[in-house]
Amino acid sequence: MTNDLLKNTTNSPSIFKYSVLVEVKEDGYQATVWGLPDCQVFSATREEALKNLHELVNTRFQNVEIVNQEIEASKSDHPWMKFAGMYKDNPLFEDVLSNIEAYRRELDAEIDI
Repeated sequence: MTNDLLKNTTNSPSIFKYSVLVEVKEDGYQATVWGLPDCQVFSATREEALKNLHELVNTRFQNVEIVNQEIEASKSDHPWMKFAGMYKDNPLFEDVLSNIEAYRRELDAEIDI
């Protein structure tokens, strides 16, 4: 799993791309960095909100380091895999499937009425 809230778009560590949620509010616009709810501003215009948020992000990340970390997912099997194919050799399984199909047709007929 990789955490990339702010993505480096070039090899330069000074240029980052981030997503902004802009919401129209009663008295103006609210701009929030997606995934960072404490990076949020409220302004009278959309442009002003984006400008103010850009300044906030620049100030906030001026003296920080953004580090990407990875973690390996566990190798455990899906809990339902032990049941996959358990009825493949059962001679009654085709009958069960045909009964399910007939019941679905009944339900579809009831819905159409």
